[in-house]
Amino acid sequence: MCGIAGWFLKRGITRDDSDLHAMANRIVHRGPDDRGYYFDREHGVAFAHNRLSIIDLSAAGHQPMASDDGRFVLSYNGELYNFLELRAELEQLGHRFTSHSDTEVLLHSFIEWGPACLDRFNGMFAFALWSAREQKLLLARDALGMKPLYYAPLPGDQGFVFASEIKAFLSLPDFRVRMNRDALQQFLEFGYTFVDDATVLEGVYKLPPGHSMEVVEGIALQPRRFFSAPAPAAEDHRDLGDRDAELYKTLSEVVAQHLIADVPVGLFLSGGLDSSVIAALAARHTRIATITMGFAESEIDERPQARLVASHIHSDHREITIHPQEISDDLEDVAWYFDDLFADWGTVSTRLMYKKCREAGIKVVLVGEGSDELFGGYPIFQAAIDTRGPMTWKLFELYRRYAGRRYGNQFPKFLAIIRGYLRESGGDLFQAVRMFETRNQLPNNYVMKVDKASMSVSVEARAPFLDRRVAEVAYRTPAGQLLKDGTNKLLLRSMAERYKLLPIEITRREKFGAAIAASWMDDSAKFRTYARQVILDRNGWVDELGLRPAMTDYFDRSRVGYNFPSAISLFSNLAWRLLLLNLWSRRFRAASPTAAQ
Repeated sequence: MCGIAGWFLKRGITRDDSDLHAMANRIVHRGPDDRGYYFDREHGVAFAHNRLSIIDLSAAGHQPMASDDGRFVLSYNGELYNFLELRAELEQLGHRFTSHSDTEVLLHSFIEWGPACLDRFNGMFAFALWSAREQKLLLARDALGMKPLYYAPLPGDQGFVFASEIKAFLSLPDFRVRMNRDALQQFLEFGYTFVDDATVLEGVYKLPPGHSMEVVEGIALQPRRFFSAPAPAAEDHRDLGDRDAELYKTLSEVVAQHLIADVPVGLFLSGGLDSSVIAALAARHTRIATITMGFAESEIDERPQARLVASHIHSDHREITIHPQEISDDLEDVAWYFDDLFADWGTVSTRLMYKKCREAGIKVVLVGEGSDELFGGYPIFQAAIDTRGPMTWKLFELYRRYAGRRYGNQFPKFLAIIRGYLRESGGDLFQAVRMFETRNQLPNNYVMKVDKASMSVSVEARAPFLDRRVAEVAYRTPAGQLLKDGTNKLLLRSMAERYKLLPIEITRREKFGAAIAASWMDDSAKFRTYARQVILDRNGWVDELGLRPAMTDYFDRSRVGYNFPSAISLFSNLAWRLLLLNLWSRRFRAASPTAAQ
C-alpha cells in the first residue's frame, strides 16, 4: 500500500522538482517506509512514490518500477491478491522475475496483455503506468473503488496532475483551491459527494471505480469502464443451497489470499455478521489476531458478542478502549486526513482504532466493509422490492431515505443516476439501488473512510467482501435469495449456518448501527462549547448557507425536550456535517496560499 503522485506536462512546459517533492511529503503517511522518484524530462512525465512495505520488504520492491528495457514505468498503490497465480502464468509465458512483489507481477501483466490485464486482476489498486515509446500515461482504479485516485488539469493549460489524495495538490504554488458548490450541496444532503467522479474541489476529479483512463500529451481522455456488475441471469435457477456452496468456496479462497503478507495481520471484529464471517474463515487458515473496539462512557458495547465469536474461532483476541476525549481531540486531524469531504459517523473512532493497531505492531487489518451493499443489508433494499405504488413515488422515497427529505437541490442529479441504473438493469429497482450503493455510496463514503482512516496512520486495510469475485457472486444472486420475510443478507446468513462458521446467535443477529460516542458529544458541555464556536465561526459556511438563525437557535436552547428546527440535532446529519465542513475549510485554507471559498 502506498501513496502516489505525479504529472504529465504539455510539450515545452517544465516544473521544478521541488513541487513533486512537496506533493510526496504531503502524503508521506501513506507510505513512510521508502520514497522513490521517476523523471522523463524529455516528455514531461514525473512520478513520486511513498511506499508502505507489505509484501517483499526488500529493496527489490522499490517503486516507481521500470521494465528491463525502460519502456514501461509503474507507480502502484494496492494489493493484487491473485499475484501468485498470475506470476505462475507469466512464467509459463517466458517472463522472469527479480522480486517477490505483486508490483512486478502487475508490470509484467501489462507488458504481456496490455490494458486487458485489468480484467485479470483480483485486488485493490490505483496505479499510474507510463509507456515511454507510445508516450501514453495509463491510470486505473480497482473494480469496487477500494483505492482512491484523484486528478486535475494544471492551471494555465500546463498539463495534468494526479495523486492518491487531494491534499497533495495543495503543495503546488499555482494550484487554485475553490469549493465545488454542487458537491457541497451533495455533502450537506447526503453526507458525501455521490457523483462518481466529483470531489469537493472545483476542477479536481476522481477516477471512478472499475475505470481506466489514458493521458496523451498532458490531456486526459474519457475514462473507460473495465468492470461492470453482472446481473442475475433469467435462466439461472439454482437454489439457495447451490449458491451457499459457491459463496463459501469463493469467499474462503478470497480470505486466504487476503491473509498473505510479510508483516503482522489482524482483523477488526465487531461481533456483527460481516466481520465475524471473515474472522471465522480466516481462523481456518491461521490463528488470527482479532481486535474489538469498546467505548468508555457509552451505552453502546459490542464487546460481548465479539468475545463470543473470538472464543468460538479461538482467535488471539484483543480489546481497545476509546475514550470520548480522544474522539474530540482527533477531530481536526480527521478533517485534514479525510480530505474529500464525507460525514460517516465512524470516521473518528475508526481512525483511532487503526492508530492503536499500528502502535501494537499490526500493519495489515481485515475488515467487513461491503457486505451490506452487495448482499442487501440495508432497509432501503426492502423498500426497493416493495411492489406497491408507482415508480415515480418510489424514486421520491429513495431520495428521502438517502437525503432525509423527499425533494432537495440534488434530486434531479440523483434521479438521472438512478434512471440510468434502471435502464442498465432492465427496470429492476433492486439492482438499480445496489448499483447506486456499490458505485456511488460505497466508494465515496464507507470505503473512503476505510482507506483514509487506515492510511492516515500507515496501516493497510483489506476488505474481502469487496474482492471482485465475491462481488460477482453477490451481483448474480436475485433479490429473492438475499431478502425474504424481513430477513436481510439471507445468502450470507444461510452460508454461515450451513458451514457452521459462527454461533447461531451471531448468524441470526440483526444489523446494529449507532452513532458511536454521539450521545457523549451531545451531552458534553465542553464539546457543545467547542462545536458552537466552530459551527458559528464567521469565517465558516453557516452564513453563506443561510443556517445561522437555525444553528444559533439550537445552541441557545436546552437540548432536553426541545424540538430542533428542521429536525436539526447537534450530532445528527446537518450539524455534524457543518462541524466537519468548517474544520476541513480551516485546514485547507491554511495549507494553500491560493485557497478561496
